[in-house]
Amino acid sequence: MAGHKQRQWVKPQTPPNSEINVTPLVDVVLVLIIFMVVTPLLEKDILVRVPDTEVEENQPPPDPNDQQLVVLLDKDGGYSINTEKISAADYVTRLTRMLAAKKPDEKVVFFMADDATNYGRLIAALDGAKAAGAKVLGMATELPSNAIIQGTQVDTGTPAPTPAP
Repeated sequence: MAGHKQRQWVKPQTPPNSEINVTPLVDVVLVLIIFMVVTPLLEKDILVRVPDTEVEENQPPPDPNDQQLVVLLDKDGGYSINTEKISAADYVTRLTRMLAAKKPDEKVVFFMADDATNYGRLIAALDGAKAAGAKVLGMATELPSNAIIQGTQVDTGTPAPTPAP
């Protein structure tokens, strides 16, 4: 048995380490926390169309009745388009005819609602305008100082100009 070799076992100096290395785990968790905090702050974009601020001084102001459609809602739920009182049944058909005469990029309807108007009626008016073909809907918060509705001057809180003697 001279040619037979015996196997020798080498005993490791340290036992195998079966514990989790926590340092990379902590690094990954911190990076995830940073992304979770920062990501919602990056998604706060709101698309807003802002009108141009250029003013043309030599042109007379356009007649608002020719250019704009203003739907007024009174506290009883009645509709008025510009200065004309319209029944709720005729609202969409009348607005459809008015919008059909306009170019596609001029199909804009503004809404002015009384503070006591039912919110549901305002939403119904907005939906009716969309059904009539309006491309852009706008909310007016104040009437112009020279607004005339149903033949009477509207009090907007600004003093009326005094006639010259």
